[in-house]
Amino acid sequence: MTNLAVFASGSGSNFEAIARSCADGRLDARVVVCVCDRPGAGVVERARRLGVPVLEFRPRDYAGKRDFERMIADRLDEEGVELVCLAGYMRIVGEELLGRYGGRILNIHPALLPAFPGAHAIRDAFEYGVKVYGVTIHYIDETIDGGTIVSQAAVPYDGDDIDEVEAMIHQAEHRLYVDTISRIINSKEGKQE
Repeated sequence: MTNLAVFASGSGSNFEAIARSCADGRLDARVVVCVCDRPGAGVVERARRLGVPVLEFRPRDYAGKRDFERMIADRLDEEGVELVCLAGYMRIVGEELLGRYGGRILNIHPALLPAFPGAHAIRDAFEYGVKVYGVTIHYIDETIDGGTIVSQAAVPYDGDDIDEVEAMIHQAEHRLYVDTISRIINSKEGKQE
C-alpha cells in the first residue's frame, strides 16, 4: 500500500475523490496526511470527515518558504509518504520540497498543458474561445505548470457557460487523477526509488 500526501488550498473536491478511492479500494494507497496552507479551507473539513490527519499552517507564520517547506517535508518523512499529490494547492513548490520529494510530486492542472498554464487556466481558455478544454496530470519541476506530463484528458465544450465547463472539467479531474495515481502505484516504472 502506497502512502500519499494530498496538498490543497480550497474546497478539496480532488482531495475527496482521492481519499474516497483509497477508502473503497480503488486505489491501493492511503492518504496519510492532508496539507493545507489555508486553515479553515473546505478541504480541512472534508479531511476530518474522512478521518485523514490534517497539517494546517499559515505561511506568514514562518520566516520564509524554506522554513514552512522544511516543516512540511519533515512531516511527510514522519508519515512515510511515497507520493505527493497536489490537488488545488495554490502555492509554487520551492527548493526544499523539490529537493526532498522531486520526482514524486504530481500536480493536476485544469487545461491541456502546455496551453494555459497558471492560476486561471479555465477562465483563460474560455476567454480565448477554445472548443476543447482539458485536464493534465504532471510531475512538477521548478517551472510553473512545467514538468513531465503523465496523462491528459480532453473535455470538449461548445457552449457559453463558464460554470458549466468548469463543472465538466472538475468531473474529468476526479476520474483522471484517481486513474493516474492507480497506474503510477501499480507500475514498476511509476514506483519512485
